[in-house]
Amino acid sequence: MLLQLPTEPVSIQEIPIHKNVKLFIKREDQIHPLISGNKYWKLFYNVNHYLEKNPDKPYIITFGGAFSNHIAAVSAVGNLAGIPTLGIIRGEELQHKWRDNPTLLFAKRNGMNLKFVTREEYRHKEKLTEFLHQEFPDALIVPEGGTNEEAVEGVKMMLNEQTKDFDYLCTAVGTGGTIAGISKFSEDNQKVIGFNVVNDASLENKIFELTLKQNFNLIDSCFGGYGKINDANIRFINDFKEKFDIPLEPIYTGKMMEKVFELIEDDYFPENSRILCFHTGGLQGIEGANLLLEKQNRNLII
Repeated sequence: MLLQLPTEPVSIQEIPIHKNVKLFIKREDQIHPLISGNKYWKLFYNVNHYLEKNPDKPYIITFGGAFSNHIAAVSAVGNLAGIPTLGIIRGEELQHKWRDNPTLLFAKRNGMNLKFVTREEYRHKEKLTEFLHQEFPDALIVPEGGTNEEAVEGVKMMLNEQTKDFDYLCTAVGTGGTIAGISKFSEDNQKVIGFNVVNDASLENKIFELTLKQNFNLIDSCFGGYGKINDANIRFINDFKEKFDIPLEPIYTGKMMEKVFELIEDDYFPENSRILCFHTGGLQGIEGANLLLEKQNRNLII
């Protein structure tokens, strides 16, 4: 087994606020120095079950964008296990620029091969996956963001005795695997809120197919669109780090926490509610975000 269960429970920190609710954050970002947050758990069964089969020519293939947390995590897994990896990267224009991209440079240094495809090709990942299965029959092909049924089972590990006493469980939502796992394995009395950072009308149905429970709802947290970072997002992330000594990244956790604070101010949560937010990691993305912000002569994330 390559990915291990932690020997110590992941810490839960209270975020002091001046409202009649209690807010906490579970630091899944601290689960592993290189395989961060929910990515660790989404890969946990995918990788371990694959290695248990003792493939003749182990190979891990996956998909992602220029600053993908998932690409970074899979490359780290491959490096740790001594398994070659291949990342199918959205955007052929990156083919000659990957050295200027901290995420792709990290993946390359971990030994990951990168194949750059057009956005049109990337939209048809099912067809790409079929070709890859034919070319690499022994390979583990993990979908974009790591979301599949084994990922959902892995997310179960984010819930334990510590999390049972909370009324609300909150997570950022990209491809839907994390919220599906939290929904599927939460307590019957718990409400699950997904803070959706992508514009995808089909996402709710995808999540339901993975959880088969209706205890979750999605709240729009795009703030202008996936990957878009406005000045208010930057101010919030920097203030949060300064006040609570907890770093957030701008694509997922920063937007989730900003929206949670808005909901608390608007009295969305009943009095005396206990709210738990999952810090799903992805802090490697801050460096890439700052490169883009610097080019735009904007404030940086500290």
